[in-house]
Amino acid sequence: MNRRLKMGMVGGSLTSFIGAVHRMASALDNKIELACGAFTADIEQAALAGEAYHIDSKRVYGSYQELFEKEKQLPDGERMDFVCIVTPNFLHYPIAKMALENGFHVVCEKPMTITSKEAKNLVELVEESGLLFTLTHPYTAYPLVKQAKFIVAQGALGKIRKVVVEYPQGWLTTALEKTGHQQASWRTDPKKSGKSGSVGDIGVHAQQLAEYITGQHISEVCADLTTFVEDRLLEDDANVLIRFDGGAKGILYASQVSVGEENNLSIRVYGEKGSLAWKQQEPNSLVLNLIDKPMQILRAGDKANLCEEAIKNTRLPMGHPEGLIEAFANIYSNFADAVNAYNQKSGTDHSNFDFATVHDGLRGMRFIDAVIESAETNVKWIKIIK
Repeated sequence: MNRRLKMGMVGGSLTSFIGAVHRMASALDNKIELACGAFTADIEQAALAGEAYHIDSKRVYGSYQELFEKEKQLPDGERMDFVCIVTPNFLHYPIAKMALENGFHVVCEKPMTITSKEAKNLVELVEESGLLFTLTHPYTAYPLVKQAKFIVAQGALGKIRKVVVEYPQGWLTTALEKTGHQQASWRTDPKKSGKSGSVGDIGVHAQQLAEYITGQHISEVCADLTTFVEDRLLEDDANVLIRFDGGAKGILYASQVSVGEENNLSIRVYGEKGSLAWKQQEPNSLVLNLIDKPMQILRAGDKANLCEEAIKNTRLPMGHPEGLIEAFANIYSNFADAVNAYNQKSGTDHSNFDFATVHDGLRGMRFIDAVIESAETNVKWIKIIK
């Protein structure tokens, strides 16, 4: 019989935005409980976080090293089943590596690492251990994104020709990192964020969304990266031409200096027979256009017209909005099912569970590498003769 899984968390202090998202999402379906954590290196703040999260003080640890050492000594059913990593990017790899080496499954924020070499090492560790690893790309967990994937896979659009995916934000249009803003400070610091700013932070979400829906991998890029804010160390705007291994062509735009934009991730997919469009800020609608047919607007919760996977990942009847927390919760629900199957040694094929894997994390890092390499050369540009 399945039981509530015990989750450990690294990062996620009282001031953490993403930690709170993960805590709410993991608890939503009553399959997971937060049992322990190393929430911050500040012992006093860690204790306050543990108290606020109703964690036994004996299981509030001062470091992730202590977390793994102490938890692995506990008996089955009491120790944590998996760890959730919600730290700045530069800590993802050492924490995930130690988790896998000590026998714990992993849920990790994106990007998976700060180098492709680290990402490749994690792929090898996961394959050697047989443990489960998921990367939290919540936008692919929305019900109507799953419907979009189904429509493409069924061939309703015909051969995919063009993909336009964009993720504009405006919150970094000024030098917010110079004001002591916590999120801005580490996201613009290459020592903590890695080699990329806008692409590593939000561009990989656009890349993952495009590959997930189309079922094609991005094979080539032609990139133009810009740092508009003076003295900023990482790019804050990216414009990328993309080619897919299935023949589709596309455009990927990721910007954090687009004034007035919030989290306006959107995608349009065009095929020989039709097109579809989805926006994250209005996630419960999917626009479908087929040749010689009226435009259709598919809605979340419409069981008569949605695929099984979309219905499975919807909790509420039509007209009741579901958003980012529920999308994150879909990842946790699917991951919990996979961990329970693993624990029961049921022989279940874990690839059937619908969440981003360690291999997707490696693809994300290689995408970042290719975009930066492309942006550092001008040989791709041809001047128009006057």
